[in-house]
Amino acid sequence: MRAALAGAIGALLALTFAVTTLGPASDAATANPITPGAFTGKGFDQCEAPSQKAMSAWRASSPYRAVGIYISGSLRFCQEQRNLTSTWVSTQLRAGWHLLPIHLGAQASCTTRDRYQKNKISADPTSTYADARSQGRAEARSAVAAAKRLGIVPKSTIYYDLEAFNASIASCKWSSLWFLSAWTNTLHSLGYVSGVYSSAASGIKVLDDARVTPGNRIALPDQIWIADWNGKADTNSTYIRSDGWPGARLHQYRGGHNETWGGVKINIDNNYVDLRGPSSPPRSPSTAQDTSKCTGRSISRTAYRRTSATQNHALALPLQCLLTQRHLYTANVTGRWNAATLRALQAFQRGRHHKATTAASRGDWVALTTLGSSTRTLRRGSRGPDVIRIQRAMNAATSAHLKVTGVFNRATGRAVASYRSHLKMHRSQAVTTAVWTAVHRGRW
Repeated sequence: MRAALAGAIGALLALTFAVTTLGPASDAATANPITPGAFTGKGFDQCEAPSQKAMSAWRASSPYRAVGIYISGSLRFCQEQRNLTSTWVSTQLRAGWHLLPIHLGAQASCTTRDRYQKNKISADPTSTYADARSQGRAEARSAVAAAKRLGIVPKSTIYYDLEAFNASIASCKWSSLWFLSAWTNTLHSLGYVSGVYSSAASGIKVLDDARVTPGNRIALPDQIWIADWNGKADTNSTYIRSDGWPGARLHQYRGGHNETWGGVKINIDNNYVDLRGPSSPPRSPSTAQDTSKCTGRSISRTAYRRTSATQNHALALPLQCLLTQRHLYTANVTGRWNAATLRALQAFQRGRHHKATTAASRGDWVALTTLGSSTRTLRRGSRGPDVIRIQRAMNAATSAHLKVTGVFNRATGRAVASYRSHLKMHRSQAVTTAVWTAVHRGRW
């Protein structure tokens, strides 16, 4: 009897230890897969997490397999979230749902919506928007704490919801960008993947513009969620360039409306998801790529010629910078040709259907200098990043030796006319869709 009693006490102690050290949330987190992971197809988002009955009915009869849920944030409409528990999360993941966790915290400094006035991003530019960056870090820590409580494991994506704002107000734009940069860096440091949901015309557009800006210092999100209610179930938007975030996009293409599946009605937004690979581990801050040498001045040259380990060494720096913008070169930017430069160059060449060689050809340079540009018509008097790209392209394709200013001047027009004539196009000084097509292909 004493032995039996000892055995019972031992079993009880073991059970108590297991419950107190693991707990239900830890068990769920241990078992749960990364979310959303790899998925291409339709999804929906809804502020309040639907009941288990609704989720089961929609899993059985709807075309949706991804669901966006607001897990945290002081400004989310659905603060109560009665259904949202670690058990709910693990149950949906086991059923095959791809969860899209959303955090709605501080909003742009210029927001005009009444309910967002109590928590806005600081527009103080002191020390490169230090206050906004501090807010971004705090929101990321809050979101990760909520994710962990729900059993959403590291390497999963958490999406920041930055609602529409007036991106033409410089302080509003830049404070938002530095805020999102801090959000991304902090998520990475905590082991999660960064996503940003925003209006295509504001938050997503300014992120995409930052992506193609020489010397960009904004940490970009790993995935973007584009709010553009154009009714098209794809991941395209006329507000942003087609080459950004391939296989890492979501598109909210229709706003709130009721749908009924399996006899259950829910008010939802429609989304199309294109995540074509599992989330990769975020880069450790200690091994972050050094791109400090990449500036507009270091990239812009009056001539781009064949570049290799033995030719035109001075062009290795702009080559590394441009390949970094394409997310192909991931080592530190040093301006010295190395094995990583060759690997990135050949990956670019294969992706553009150019011949993979050990040197960057003039055709490679023409395409590299213009990737990320729009296809808007440029002519005398045009200004902006697209003019910078066409000036660089003309310096690669011709012997114009233009000064890269971002202003379409008389010399730029003459170079474009010469380029068009060489390709047997109608002689003109305008950069049209046909010219953009040619430079994107690397023709010279």
